[in-house]
Amino acid sequence: MDKSLLFEVDKAVAVLTINDAPYNRMSLDFMDAFEETVDEIAKDDAIRAVVLTAAELDNFSVGMNLKQFQEGIERKGSSDALFDQRLKVIDAIERMRKPWIATMFGYCLGGGLEVPLGCHFRLAAEEGAQIGLPELDLGAVPAWGGSARLTKCVGENHAMDMILRSKKISGKRALEIGLVHEIHPLDELKNKAIALGHELASQPAGALASMMKVLVNSSEKNLEELLLAERAAVHENNNTKDSQEGMLAFLEKRKPQFNK
Repeated sequence: MDKSLLFEVDKAVAVLTINDAPYNRMSLDFMDAFEETVDEIAKDDAIRAVVLTAAELDNFSVGMNLKQFQEGIERKGSSDALFDQRLKVIDAIERMRKPWIATMFGYCLGGGLEVPLGCHFRLAAEEGAQIGLPELDLGAVPAWGGSARLTKCVGENHAMDMILRSKKISGKRALEIGLVHEIHPLDELKNKAIALGHELASQPAGALASMMKVLVNSSEKNLEELLLAERAAVHENNNTKDSQEGMLAFLEKRKPQFNK
């Protein structure tokens, strides 16, 4: 694996670290390694949650290494192919039936916001975070799905304000507009994300996956579709080992032991 991406597993929680401090750029080699690792995680049933973070405490990521743009076109064959790789990886994260948790601190710009937007949970630092899609400052536009996912996440008004004005917002402001789920002191952020990973990994994996199937992109579905999806989840989890354990633990007044 490329050294710009570190991969370790803590029990059922995978921790991926962008390893190119202080700016943690997402280089061409990083994206190749990241794509391969995302695919491996999807196939590994022993991994039930994923934390995406970055080396040191300066910045999560400033996104793509722009100096490699032309090289990337040559490697992939076209600019569309270059961007499609990134769209494919983010889509794979979003559609995975294992929760991904992104830590956001320092600069979270361009791809450094677009990748977390594909994650299911986002935790930001209380201090120092600068979160945004400032591509217009470069005469360009977001190209990794950022404008679409940001709008879905925070609504048209906030997305327009951030993108058209190249705004960089704080962790506190990101929490206020619903861009992140929690904020924590910077020195606690990574541990909080890993703790959340273990909390989610302790849930019954089958039921959690079924609910993710219902909830991810649920805003695109009408009520009837969501009710049908929920009923399918009920059938998927009827009389499973985890559902039996959950009921038995309830009757015995103890904490359930799922995923055994």
